[in-house]
Amino acid sequence: MNKALICGVNGQDGSYLARLLLEKGYKVFGTSRDAQTSTFGNLLHLGIREDVQTMSMAPNDFRSVLQALKDSDPDEIYNLAGQSSVGLSFEQPVETMDSIALGTLNLLEAIRFVGGKIRLYNAGSSECFGDIGNAAADEGTPFRPRSPYAVAKCAAHWQVASYREAYGLYACTGILFNHESFLRPARFVTKKVIEAAKRIAAGSEEKLLLGNIKIVRDWGWAPEYVDVMWRMLQQEKPGDFVIATGKSVSLEYFVERAFSLLDLDYKDYVEVTSDFMRPSDHEKSYANPRKALVQLDWHAIHDVDEVVKFMIEGRIDAGDP
Repeated sequence: MNKALICGVNGQDGSYLARLLLEKGYKVFGTSRDAQTSTFGNLLHLGIREDVQTMSMAPNDFRSVLQALKDSDPDEIYNLAGQSSVGLSFEQPVETMDSIALGTLNLLEAIRFVGGKIRLYNAGSSECFGDIGNAAADEGTPFRPRSPYAVAKCAAHWQVASYREAYGLYACTGILFNHESFLRPARFVTKKVIEAAKRIAAGSEEKLLLGNIKIVRDWGWAPEYVDVMWRMLQQEKPGDFVIATGKSVSLEYFVERAFSLLDLDYKDYVEVTSDFMRPSDHEKSYANPRKALVQLDWHAIHDVDEVVKFMIEGRIDAGDP
């Protein structure tokens, strides 16, 4: 039986990944900073809480990371932990760098320390590319980070590449573009839009306050993206991959679709305010995920219109009634 350690198991990606690996016959271990107090709500949503062996691990504490590896003795590690909000990273830059960059470094060092053939997947981010205009980013596109979060993800990306080349570790990074689901926390703009639209449709008289709605992003369906994480660790040689749908639309488009599905005109309920503008951001984000198609036989099935629909309907899975 293969064993997997998912760092940050209760997040959107961690919980979907845990379910996928359980279905594939893995023994799954999952970490959070304090497993004794966490409710592991997303694992409960998916009905797999009792199937995942949870443990505490602080990514920025090397001893804690090393202990988690010794206790789980994994064949595969999925590094999905760390501060995950771009907006929050401007308010907590040190915590962001600490949990992402130092956390990734600790995992790499721990793998090198214990030896063996552990394979590491590292969660990268399209935020690393920054502003590249109308060009579609691929694995060779230079990074131009524009937030503390993106800077931390860039550092983690190059740490993974360095350890792969210097020590022969099987370590790779998935450069994932935006991917959403009902399990997203409320602080993410997509979930914020969906929940506000549903409340307004139910009779709330509130206004939805947003920042720059002209930004363009590539939004995919999260359950599809965890499959490609697993595929990356099944290859003969490790490599980095851009993961996306290949279709980008504006946040305004996302908002319009959400409200229209509820028979509402978003212009009557949405207000743009500088309070939600970031100190720096990139306007457009486009992806070229061809390498994943060619080498991993993976492509996104659901586009942004379906993602909005699934979230409005509260679907955990695309096939839910």
